Amino acid sequence: MCDSGGAPFPEQPAGSREFLEFRRKVCESEMLSAAMERLLAAIGFSGRLSIVVQNGRVLKSGYEEGYFSRRKERPLLS
Repeated sequence: MCDSGGAPFPEQPAGSREFLEFRRKVCESEMLSAAMERLLAAIGFSGRLSIVVQNGRVLKSGYEEGYFSRRKERPLLS
């Protein structure tokens, strides 16, 4: 889970520094490049982006435009 307390992470063995940076970026919503964020804002995109990664390589990516509007139409609880 994301640590919102802002406390530094304890010392970790070699190799885990990269994972901690990855976790920080996920928690702080820094998953997209600035150029991609500008493009999404320019087209007014609202939806879901998905990326599948295996062994550090992107295998598949996609998007779903109507995600937010469908969620409003179809409540989670019936």
